[in-house]
Amino acid sequence: MKPQDFRDITYAKDDAGIVTLTLNTPGRKNALSAVTFLELFYAVDHFQSDESAHAMILTGAKDPNSNDPKKEAFSSGGYFNPDAFEGLAPEVLADIDMSDVAQKRTTMKFYECDKPVIAAINGLAIGGAFTLCLAVADQIYMSEHAWIQLPFAKLGIAAELASTFLLPRLLGFQKAKEMLFFPERISAEKAVELGIANKVLPHDELLNYAKEQTLQLIPPLGPAMSIREMKRCMHQPHIDSLEKALDMENNALAKLMHTEDFAEGMMARIERRSPVFKGR
Repeated sequence: MKPQDFRDITYAKDDAGIVTLTLNTPGRKNALSAVTFLELFYAVDHFQSDESAHAMILTGAKDPNSNDPKKEAFSSGGYFNPDAFEGLAPEVLADIDMSDVAQKRTTMKFYECDKPVIAAINGLAIGGAFTLCLAVADQIYMSEHAWIQLPFAKLGIAAELASTFLLPRLLGFQKAKEMLFFPERISAEKAVELGIANKVLPHDELLNYAKEQTLQLIPPLGPAMSIREMKRCMHQPHIDSLEKALDMENNALAKLMHTEDFAEGMMARIERRSPVFKGR
């Protein structure tokens, strides 16, 4: 799959070699389907192999029907509606591993990429939307209007994208468990305070700031080889542990997605009510 074939994301490279990867399904608040993750896999594969591409910025598309920055979405998380697969070529469908709910393939592809990746979170980032950033981004910048929520427990499922490995190392075990066990909305300012984001920006300055920072990491202003070697040194020792965590997440998700509690969590979400779990 090549960038021109993407339909859930857009891939644009500027003259400086900065790739802007945009989650581009604003009609569903840029929610992430299995197709989205397949495109993200091929996007980073193309990015890594392109010698003229030096760094990446990941962001979400603005809703063309709204001018309210407070209602923007980076991504509303996982999207499981079958309509995500409509019109796909058979070879693309065959390339999707539906058992890889934790997105091991895409997570590892990003994690092994040694070029810098910056996330510019322009609005709400729910569930897998934020764990995606934790897994792939070297720096996370957030709009003043952005917020995070990890609602896995409320849905009766497990966290994914290696967040069960990454969050305890960022927050400590007790705080990580608190965030996952008791899902609350986290403001951009709180995310920076916790150490899971780097900076909060005025909304209109977010992308420009992300680009300015990215330019500091690539020629002529930044020592690209130094940045890449340091990233490799920090990431490589954790490869085996990350893979193991992703396998465990996939096993947990496969188990939990067949439970009554998962069905209740999803129904409660659709009906906009509090779930009533039974522990089975």
